[in-house]
Amino acid sequence: MKTVKELPDETIESFRSALRGELVLPEHPDYAEIRKVYNGMIDKYPGMLVMCVDVADVMYSVNFARENDLLLAVRGGGHNGGGLGLCDKGMVIDLSNLKNIRVDPSDNTVRVGGGNLWGEVDHATHAFGLAIPAGIISTTGVGGLTLGGGVGHLSRKYGLTIDSLIEADMVLADGSFVTVSESQNADLFWAIRGGGGNFGGVTSFKFRAYPVKEVIGGPTLWPIEKTPEIMAWYDTFIDSAPEDLNGFIATMVIPGPPFPEHLHNKQFCGIVWCYTGDKAKSEEVFKPILDMQPLFEHVGGMPYPSIQTLFDGLMPPGLQWYWRADHFNDLNEEISAQHLKYGSQIPTPLSQMHLYPISGAAARVGNTETPWAYRDAKYAGVIVGVDPDPKNAAKITQWCQDYWEALHPFSAGGAYPNFLMNDEGQERVKMSYKHNYDRLKTIKKAYDPKNLFRVNQNINPN
Repeated sequence: MKTVKELPDETIESFRSALRGELVLPEHPDYAEIRKVYNGMIDKYPGMLVMCVDVADVMYSVNFARENDLLLAVRGGGHNGGGLGLCDKGMVIDLSNLKNIRVDPSDNTVRVGGGNLWGEVDHATHAFGLAIPAGIISTTGVGGLTLGGGVGHLSRKYGLTIDSLIEADMVLADGSFVTVSESQNADLFWAIRGGGGNFGGVTSFKFRAYPVKEVIGGPTLWPIEKTPEIMAWYDTFIDSAPEDLNGFIATMVIPGPPFPEHLHNKQFCGIVWCYTGDKAKSEEVFKPILDMQPLFEHVGGMPYPSIQTLFDGLMPPGLQWYWRADHFNDLNEEISAQHLKYGSQIPTPLSQMHLYPISGAAARVGNTETPWAYRDAKYAGVIVGVDPDPKNAAKITQWCQDYWEALHPFSAGGAYPNFLMNDEGQERVKMSYKHNYDRLKTIKKAYDPKNLFRVNQNINPN
């Protein structure tokens, strides 16, 4: 495999002249800034970044990378924990200029560019009283979140993000452009709904949107010592809760404002709620929650985009991140004991653990209908070590790994692919796709036999 530095200058200049977008090389004055991704722990030095402005730029770039045997990464929103939108010495196809959103209120569908962020989509759809199920942080990229699955506030009501995907445009490893849907290239359409970036660069998406304008939501907090009690209650409560109500449970520290000062730098077991149902019934829905006597609650009405941006201020780009994850089928006493132990040892104020319920609409999709193989698991869990200071990288990584090792024996096996780091190995990828891995491998071999698209949670075709 070549590096960009090994290519003749005239080859690079010829490529540059074929592009509409900008070609960024290491000598570019803004190279240091342009190469950054959301996770400040990722420090990679691409040989070139192609700032694509149209599909033709993507096609030219894929062909150039293939013909010159370059390592290739595709970057959408740059939010991935493992930094899979970057590579060292090779090419990065940057889609951040491929931004376009068109809401069609006649059939409640939305076309979205491959470089859009979810906050941009929420802004556009909210004007029409619509929303697409998508994560919990608005700075997340549409492409990465969608291709890996898409768990968030609306999962119990409307399913994962991939369950709303109707169609996508892609550039394949041979440089060709295709549209995928249930009726066109159906095998590829199946594969990209959870199979990650293994199959090509997705330049646009078409989603089904749902009527969501205002929600009632926010956090409830209990002292960390109550973790076993709250987890046992939550594990039962969420089973029978209306699908209009979603709540993910966490062990966390309150780092500071906008929370009251008496909560700062203390550990909590928390649940962040989002209710999309009839406002007149909300008091009845939240009564059993408030009956658990949270130490703090701030649940109220807000526009849907507000709950999607609730954590943006606390989690700006550039922090140090380390993630580990698993699926779980329950929250038994042994599991909650580990959450109490490690939730009491959170090393930095932004580090935390989340458990997202996989129930309601998300669980009604079959385990083979999409590559997302854990529809029958009850929770998608993730532990994140987070801190602004690189000096704390080892500390947050060690806590995260220790927490995960303590919980893993009780897990269902694999992880939500968007929560995998890039250092976990091929067996973890296989376990996360479980019974769907062989089908994904067959499709990968048909469309990318030389594994050009391999800077991802890779499905090796060989």
